Amino acid sequence: MRYASLHACCRTAFPTPHTFQQESLTSYLGMALRWLYTLSVALVWGCVVSSSSSHTTGKTRLAPPEDLQITDPGLLGSLDIEWKPPPNVQTFSECTVKYRFEYRNAGDRDWKVIFTRKLKFRVGFDLSRTAEVKVQTLLEGRCTDDVEVQSDWIYATFQVPLQGKLESEVQNFHCVYHDWEYLKCTWQPGLLAPRGVHYGLYYWYEGLGHAVQCDDYIQDHDINIGCILQNLSQAEYKDLSICVNGSAAATLLQPLYVTLRLHNLAKPSPPKQLVVSMSASEELHVAWGPPGGETPPQCLEYEVQLAEDLEEAKAAWASVSTQMETALTISRANQSRISCVRVRGRTNIFCADQGFWSEWTQECFSGMEPKVASISFTSFIKPVWDQAPMAAMGICWCPALELGSWFSYSVNLLQHSHSCSFASPVHLASEPQNINASAPAPFPAVQGQL
Repeated sequence: MRYASLHACCRTAFPTPHTFQQESLTSYLGMALRWLYTLSVALVWGCVVSSSSSHTTGKTRLAPPEDLQITDPGLLGSLDIEWKPPPNVQTFSECTVKYRFEYRNAGDRDWKVIFTRKLKFRVGFDLSRTAEVKVQTLLEGRCTDDVEVQSDWIYATFQVPLQGKLESEVQNFHCVYHDWEYLKCTWQPGLLAPRGVHYGLYYWYEGLGHAVQCDDYIQDHDINIGCILQNLSQAEYKDLSICVNGSAAATLLQPLYVTLRLHNLAKPSPPKQLVVSMSASEELHVAWGPPGGETPPQCLEYEVQLAEDLEEAKAAWASVSTQMETALTISRANQSRISCVRVRGRTNIFCADQGFWSEWTQECFSGMEPKVASISFTSFIKPVWDQAPMAAMGICWCPALELGSWFSYSVNLLQHSHSCSFASPVHLASEPQNINASAPAPFPAVQGQL
């Protein structure tokens, strides 16, 4: 069947007179077979050549970078990493050549990754541990049919010769960036640190020509145990390299190296002007202002907590909201309970990976014999006060928590059962007025039912 089919193709391709003899047919058949063999060999050879050409951009032919080096410029942990391009990189003119650069300290689980066309980087390390880096070549474009091709990795490490024993290094090193204004770092002497040890803190960030020593130390018994650094706005969102070393007579002390990011150490002040008010529909309105300092308002989020049933000395606080707005409304189903509200803030996820919460700001109101402050309070006055519900802004003390803060609130004086004594009853009005509670009252003093 094979030869019959092949013979039919040959008859179609090479028409012959029907009067040919058997010898002529055999001759033509042999020629056709040789022609088909030659064609098959040519096709196979073409496929082999094409396949071999495609592998010139494959991983086995794409060389990694060369001469990877790590050098220490003396910047407290910021090391210079550089390499040279692969030798055959100029043959890939129709493709984009990039590099995948990864680095970490020995013992870290994750690598930090940078994709770049550069051949040199400066990155921060903890010099008390070995620095590890690796680089590979990436190729993509027409020469790879728009498929990314990767080379093998090349590796390098760097270790600073450390002096002294590990136990001589300072302990409990801790830094906080207060209000985005100043950095406060503290530490404790190392376990093997002798008496009379002297510690010094040095720092560097991109933009400084050299490492700088702290000029505002915190001391305990004439020993430096901390440092306050001012004017670091130029270091925000950069690596801040810090070294704390020590010196003592006849004793070698191991230095401490750290790399910080200021925005991840930020701690704002407590929110300002917390005001809590109660509506006639028993809704609790909480409002506050952003803290002072240089903290960007758009970088803050807030947590609001509410405590009820404060008859016991210790309150049970429950979070009711975490938000970036500076106001909140809370339904208060049981108006006979004592309640306190507190708010704190921290840097949100849009400006930092992490941060410290501020201290709490706190306001309380009580339905159980609150004390009245002998300070001014804001009132709202209406021309005909005896024909309208009375509302007042008061200052009350929360005795159950023994708190040192006062509470400003607004309630309906004619429809609530809570009590709070006022030295000066007043009428409702559209504009607030400040009236001193100890001043002579324009009306007889009463006990308001809140």
